[in-house]
Amino acid sequence: MKLKHFLLIGILALGSLVQAQDVKKNAIEVTGVAEMEVEPNEIVFSIGIKADNKNELADNEKKLFDILKNTGVSNEDIKFKSMYQNIYSKTSKFTKSYQFKVSAKSNLSKIFEDLNQKWVNRLNIAEIKNTKIADFRKAVKINALKAAKEKADYLLESMGKKTGNVIEIVEIEDYTSDTVMPVAYKSRMSNVQLEMADASVDYSFDNIENIKLKYSIKTRYEIL
Repeated sequence: MKLKHFLLIGILALGSLVQAQDVKKNAIEVTGVAEMEVEPNEIVFSIGIKADNKNELADNEKKLFDILKNTGVSNEDIKFKSMYQNIYSKTSKFTKSYQFKVSAKSNLSKIFEDLNQKWVNRLNIAEIKNTKIADFRKAVKINALKAAKEKADYLLESMGKKTGNVIEIVEIEDYTSDTVMPVAYKSRMSNVQLEMADASVDYSFDNIENIKLKYSIKTRYEIL
């Protein structure tokens, strides 16, 4: 009785293996690719201020908040990052770092002009992004999957076959970036005070490269 039981299990297992091999043999594997360029609508800046003493640092901090407020940046969009005291320096013993974000409606040229102050020792771009990037990622992946299905359909149709059920879907991330560099800043990132002399540079969202998204989806379908 046990021998029959084991024989039955062995036959079923062999049958499953043959079926799996048949499915693998009668399948088509294709890769769909989709791309999209997304316009940035938000920039995060990193800024550093300096002072010779704590009182001066507090005054410069207030000036910074006033300038940002006048250019449309709310307090909620300003974040403290770090503070440093150099006891060995004869000048600029205190430094403080912040990050603030601006939208596409902001006047970047005015922000740079107003922040062209002696007590500003650094103004860098920390991040350039689109606030709805997650939705765009989903759209690109869906389009890549659709492209894979279309490819399988016309390849099989050319052989008189049809696409069956999907067997496998594998996501391949080719290239995607939330951070891009504005053309005007590619070689000019360290200090805003050095940039103000160049009046020909266009500091605007129109001069920022688009965020590029690209995804590949590898799929396997049954052949009918």
